[in-house]
Amino acid sequence: MPAPMDGVPEVPVPAPEALTSQETEAVAEELELDPVEAAVAAALADRDGEYTAGGKRCLIVDDSRVVRKLSRMIAEDMGYRVAEAENGEEALARCAKAMPDLVITDWQMPVMSGVDFVAKLRAIPGADRTKVMFCTSKGETTDIHAGISAGADDYIVKPFDEAKLKAKLERLVT
Repeated sequence: MPAPMDGVPEVPVPAPEALTSQETEAVAEELELDPVEAAVAAALADRDGEYTAGGKRCLIVDDSRVVRKLSRMIAEDMGYRVAEAENGEEALARCAKAMPDLVITDWQMPVMSGVDFVAKLRAIPGADRTKVMFCTSKGETTDIHAGISAGADDYIVKPFDEAKLKAKLERLVT
């Protein structure tokens, strides 16, 4: 978390209220999600109040805890408040609640693939300002083209090292 500016007191920002049942159902219907899965994803999104508290936000979407942890460390070093999601449905619920500035997503995940997630994300008003990078083991040229066509802004192939991911992110967000 960035240090407060000298002489300016840090004021906590309250987390937004949880989505109502009607709002959750509306998001699920609009994004063509299973209503129960959407409710679970929305509840998971509600657990992460600090993510929505302000500042630059990064959402890391990957079913691998190890990849999420490494990506989180890099994003936090770059000054982002980070939230995590294990699949595309959970990620969409988080985006509907508070659109991130940056999304790092895997391709192959349970429930909803990264390509489907990115395509649905780009259909949400305001998501065009969000930078999206695939972080995946799918490194064929056709995969890269499909990921970019779905709406990603950049692409990195696993395995990657910390320096390479950080360099790509710095170029992407500047």
